[in-house]
Amino acid sequence: MDYFQTALYILGSLFIIFTLIPFVRSDYWTFRVFEFPRAQKLVIVFFILLAFIWYTGLNSGMQQLFSILLLLNLLYLVYQVFPFTPLAPKQMLSATKKGTGEDFLSIMVANVYQYNRRADKCLHRIKKHAPDVVLLVETDQWWKEAVNELEETYPHRVLHPIENTYGMMLYSRLPLEGAQVEYLIKEHIPSIHTRLILPSGEKVQLYCIHPEPPAPQENVRATERNAEILTVGKMAKACKLPVVVCGDLNDVAWSHTTKLFLKTSGLLDPRRGRGFYNSFHAKLPLMRWPLDHFFCSREFRLIQLKRLEPIGSDHFPMFIRLSLEPQAKDEQEVMHTSPEEKEEVEEKIEKAEESKSH
Repeated sequence: MDYFQTALYILGSLFIIFTLIPFVRSDYWTFRVFEFPRAQKLVIVFFILLAFIWYTGLNSGMQQLFSILLLLNLLYLVYQVFPFTPLAPKQMLSATKKGTGEDFLSIMVANVYQYNRRADKCLHRIKKHAPDVVLLVETDQWWKEAVNELEETYPHRVLHPIENTYGMMLYSRLPLEGAQVEYLIKEHIPSIHTRLILPSGEKVQLYCIHPEPPAPQENVRATERNAEILTVGKMAKACKLPVVVCGDLNDVAWSHTTKLFLKTSGLLDPRRGRGFYNSFHAKLPLMRWPLDHFFCSREFRLIQLKRLEPIGSDHFPMFIRLSLEPQAKDEQEVMHTSPEEKEEVEEKIEKAEESKSH
């Protein structure tokens, strides 16, 4: 018995299954979690295919068939991740304005990890990059007190620390209008909705969210996460102002739900055509994927998108600088929902509402 060839058959078959599992539209975490490590699956399948061809020589029909299956798997994974490589077209165009301007907006998002005690690192990153707006998530009362010096330079704030790892604190140099803490789907999962007033006087609607991940220790289903993301997508679509949605969405950029969100909201993903910008896991280099996001309406062009230095958390902070250029609205294409997808969005939201009522 050829043990090495058998091992390649088993390993290759497993990764084909891992690729197919996300096609099952169940909300249970055991299906949704396989959407996350898509780039890792691509690399592993590539090396399995190379090893299989090199070792077997493809001398039998069975070997040739299996290599074709591996190749098809590889091509599908390439298709999935290609939009997030620099080889793909940019969904969000680069800014035409340079330098500084009254219509520029910079935002830093950091999941600080509630039990992390390196607030000094977080403060250092904020001082170094000097964003106009800072969103910190997973903040409890300890974190509120640890970063209270931010109140000196960020006079406009929405502080909502909670002890359940879903606390959220927003600091802004820019005036806020109509700021509210909302509980869209679950009563212990907040989101912050506010309008930012730029120096030019233009207003921008900001939605900050951090839904639960589909994980056994959090929520075994992705139902509520999907519903919150899609609910915000509908709100963004209906908003007449330029819109930015940001936060730790606990979902990867290439997932089915994120695609539905982009189509529902009419927003742009600055990652597309630029790179993965993996923000999680900061301490496990081989297990990283993009969980912390910025999505922007067509009135914005991108100046800078950057993953910042670690702060002791399991997430890297993310930073974006935007230029508000209203004429860009006619120059940037968004994704659109089909009638079937619109129906799917409503079903996902209704499913979460039914679960909430029970």
